[in-house]
Amino acid sequence: MTSVLKDYIQKEQLLKKLQEELQELENNSELKEEIEFKERLQALMTEYGKLAREVCEMIDPSYNRQSTKKSGMDGRKKRPLKVYKNPHTEEVVETRGGNHKIIQAWKAEFGNEEVGSWVIDESA
Repeated sequence: MTSVLKDYIQKEQLLKKLQEELQELENNSELKEEIEFKERLQALMTEYGKLAREVCEMIDPSYNRQSTKKSGMDGRKKRPLKVYKNPHTEEVVETRGGNHKIIQAWKAEFGNEEVGSWVIDESA
């Protein structure tokens, strides 16, 4: 058999198996109940103009707090604040990122390693 024909037959058998599994699920009374519940719930939400998030907050007031604690405001952890002090000029710079103009200028002049040693405070 050619590899294309072999691949086709395998996928055909897999499709038949998946269709049988799907048929079993469609006959499952528990699934039917869950689908009916979901449809009724969506109809109620539409009728009252509510979003899923709002319904979850009504049922569990801590729902919103839990989700924002996990993900933060934009889904990213806040970078720690770094305070640099240039020993040559005594200039102090506070930044949460590495793209600060002054820090970049210092790194260009003195090198990454030396400027990295100028961090006097690193806190969240």
